[in-house]
Amino acid sequence: MPQDAPLTHATLRTPKAAAIAGILFSVLQALILWLLRISLPADPLEAGAWLKTNVELVLLALNLIPFAGIAFLWFIGVLRDRLGPLEDRFFATVFLGSALLFLAMLFVAAAAIGAIILTAAAVADPNEVIGSVTLHFARAFAYNLINVYAIKVAGVFMISTSTVAIFTRFAPRWIAILGYILALTLLLGSYYISWSFIVFPAWVLLISLYIVIDNFRGASPVDPSQMKIGS
Repeated sequence: MPQDAPLTHATLRTPKAAAIAGILFSVLQALILWLLRISLPADPLEAGAWLKTNVELVLLALNLIPFAGIAFLWFIGVLRDRLGPLEDRFFATVFLGSALLFLAMLFVAAAAIGAIILTAAAVADPNEVIGSVTLHFARAFAYNLINVYAIKVAGVFMISTSTVAIFTRFAPRWIAILGYILALTLLLGSYYISWSFIVFPAWVLLISLYIVIDNFRGASPVDPSQMKIGS
């Protein structure tokens, strides 16, 4: 092959179907939340009777969390690829940082619940774990991490993504405005609305469906003529 031949065939391109990762995350996250909702009592300080009755469903939910996390990472990559050279460093830092913080908190909370299950399975008498200080601490830790911190970080991710969407038009303005409204629900009302956590995967599903449809229509991800955020 001539030395001056172009090497454009070696360029790594994001598959059009990659946005399906966001749909997969949304479905898995909704399933995980449903499994935990029907298996774990709402009160994080309950005695722990679920260790005798619903532990299989909890384990199933915990085993699905890594796959949901991988799908969410792919979803982040799809959004950044769609932005291309229009990505602003300030919003990119908030966008990427909040996404990674959300995943880290989700995994740590899952590890705490998994540790409870492993501890109960390892002791000779599981009743030693039920009602113990260790169980109460682990449950309260996981509960606060998800319902106080992770859900707020998810709201920050939605706000930063919606802001980028408005300025670059990589998604419709109405999706961005809806993202602001739902993010405020997470930031201000998550403590009072028990079902609010489903808002995040629902919004990711909406924006992923739009990107998938837009990709297969053959539209360009972002108009190169659009100005960069902050310019």
